[in-house]
Amino acid sequence: MAILSALATEVFIPIAGIIGIVFAVVQWVLVSKVKLSPAAAAAGGSKNGGYGDYLIEEEEGLNDHNVVVKCAEIQNAISEGATSFLFTEYQYVGIFMSIFAVVIFLFLGSVEGFSTKSQPCTYSKDKMCKPALFTALFSTVSFLLGAITSLVSGFLGMKIATYANARTTLEARKGVGKAFITAFRSGAVMGFLLASSGLVVLYITINVFKLYYGEDWEGLFESITGYGLGGSSMALFGRVGGGIYTKAADVGADLVGKVERNIPEDDPRNPAVIADNVGDNVGDIAGMGSDLFGSYAESSCAALVVASISSFGINHDFTGMCYPLLVSSVGIIVCLITTLFATDFFEVKAVNEIEPALKKQLVISTALMTVGIALISWLALPAKFTIFNFGTQKEVSNWGLFFCVAIGLWAGLIIGFVTEYYTSNAYSPVQDVADSCRTGAATNVIFGLALGYKSVIIPIFAIALSIYVSFSIAAMYGIAVAALGMLSTIATGLAIDAYGPISDNAGAALVSLALFGAFVSRAGVQVVDVLSPKVFIGLIVGAMLPYWFSAMTMKSVGSAALKMVEEVRRQFNTIPGLMEGTAKPDYATCVKISTDASIKEMIPPGALVMLTPLIVGTLFGVETLSGVLAGALVSGVQIAISASNTGGAWDNAKKYIEAGASEHARTLGPKGSDCHKAAVIGDTIGDPLKDTSGPSLNILIKLMAVESLVFAPFFATHGGLLFKLF
Repeated sequence: MAILSALATEVFIPIAGIIGIVFAVVQWVLVSKVKLSPAAAAAGGSKNGGYGDYLIEEEEGLNDHNVVVKCAEIQNAISEGATSFLFTEYQYVGIFMSIFAVVIFLFLGSVEGFSTKSQPCTYSKDKMCKPALFTALFSTVSFLLGAITSLVSGFLGMKIATYANARTTLEARKGVGKAFITAFRSGAVMGFLLASSGLVVLYITINVFKLYYGEDWEGLFESITGYGLGGSSMALFGRVGGGIYTKAADVGADLVGKVERNIPEDDPRNPAVIADNVGDNVGDIAGMGSDLFGSYAESSCAALVVASISSFGINHDFTGMCYPLLVSSVGIIVCLITTLFATDFFEVKAVNEIEPALKKQLVISTALMTVGIALISWLALPAKFTIFNFGTQKEVSNWGLFFCVAIGLWAGLIIGFVTEYYTSNAYSPVQDVADSCRTGAATNVIFGLALGYKSVIIPIFAIALSIYVSFSIAAMYGIAVAALGMLSTIATGLAIDAYGPISDNAGAALVSLALFGAFVSRAGVQVVDVLSPKVFIGLIVGAMLPYWFSAMTMKSVGSAALKMVEEVRRQFNTIPGLMEGTAKPDYATCVKISTDASIKEMIPPGALVMLTPLIVGTLFGVETLSGVLAGALVSGVQIAISASNTGGAWDNAKKYIEAGASEHARTLGPKGSDCHKAAVIGDTIGDPLKDTSGPSLNILIKLMAVESLVFAPFFATHGGLLFKLF
């Protein structure tokens, strides 16, 4: 038996979640002390109050009231634009959510002909489980809960970001140290709210459902999988819609403003600049928040489903069953301690200290989390237990499970550092890309594509090693908890921002594989034979889907950007005094172009992902669907990592030339030179790769897998209609 009692588990998990939420509120209060009014700002100190390293130029003194007022105006414009867009997007998403909830209920309810009678359990035929009709009902409820939590996570992240942006700017006038603390605390608000609320809502849902299911843990955790489906389906629309919005504005602003008019990035004379800044919040912040919540929900659900048909579920070991939630709870505490290192224990005094400080956050959180995992594995798990392994029970030790979580945790760190090596302009790969701009945009594009392809190698080996070791130790459950390990420091990852999507791209493979294993078990697939025609056609089609999806999202960005470029050119050509700064641009028209395009263009890619499992499973059956999931997993992970890193490299190559911080960089500049223009073109091409297609692909991989798992009972009973007819 485990040392940690069921009562202690029931207390520890919600307390950890509440601590995380309280900590987020405290960070928000500290950020709110930076006032956006001239009178309050005037009392904020002097030039000597910082650390002697300033981020923006001073023209009229630190407490220039005009600067403070202007910051407040810009923040209000960005906040109003982002809020308006999200409400519009959520109206469309709400319609989809309602329709799909009905589909879940009808499909799953029809498995046993909407019967209200108890039925033999799927894995223990000698026992009776709750009726399929009620599992359909509870799956629908958990889907709606996951969807709502995902939307709230994204919305809160956006509100926090728009609340803190001007405050960070004002603090930057005092010194880099104050700006860093404000920005990091703002990121921590989102990180801890997302991780903690996801944990608390999932835990409450489990306990409420348990009141009905009682001893039927198999049915209970099968219905919980809807939570992951809801989270990921909302994340898909948030990522795709927000990504199209932000990149349409960004590309339009850069091509006309920086290349044609030779004005700085985010210059208020640029008509697309407000739309661009709004897009940063609805795409990079709200979309990412929903995305990472979906990953957390799916990895937790995958682990819980496998655990429910293992010795934890069979013996009704509540503490062992909640091991995935305990790992996430420890992660919140570890990330809280780690955040204090950045904001209270150590001070950043110069710009060149920021990157090392963020690296320390990752290393410290990973090291502390390793200790935390070891402790919770010793306390929460029996010395020996069994894990379901495709029809058999595999004996596993508590230390074996510790290694599974730990290898996922450290593989995520390694992948993060490899990604940094390939995308940071502090290292030779990006500097080589920048150097290639000497001969124009074409060579820049060639070098960037080559870098992205090469950057896939080490992450894939790390993922492969994680899969092999964790599966060897604890079958599919080992892979599921390895994915949880990779996402266990999500609060710190979101505070740092960039590391969140990096670990999410890598974790997508592990989460999808764990969900895939749960799906084939639930659907009764004994062997996925790639030589079978039914499976092989699925493999080919599945491997094609990420390309189809990327084509849709890339073209959507291109179409919207085309309209944006035309509008920005029109305003520069027809508004007198715009270039001189004496006239105000028409920001609203550019915001409308991005809003209309993103709402319209997010529907086809979303429909592709959501309908594929339903169509394939219903018409072709579970074997073909198994092939589709495997094919999409294998090709999607590669494209996602490559696209994200290629775009990141082009972006930082441009910044390397603009900064001119080294002798080599100065030979490539200055801004406005042919070399710089070639770099801007590369960055423009890379924008939809790194901020739209790349991040959205991991949702495609995970969402198709979790949707297949939710509908597995229906596919196993009624699927394969075409093969039955012919």
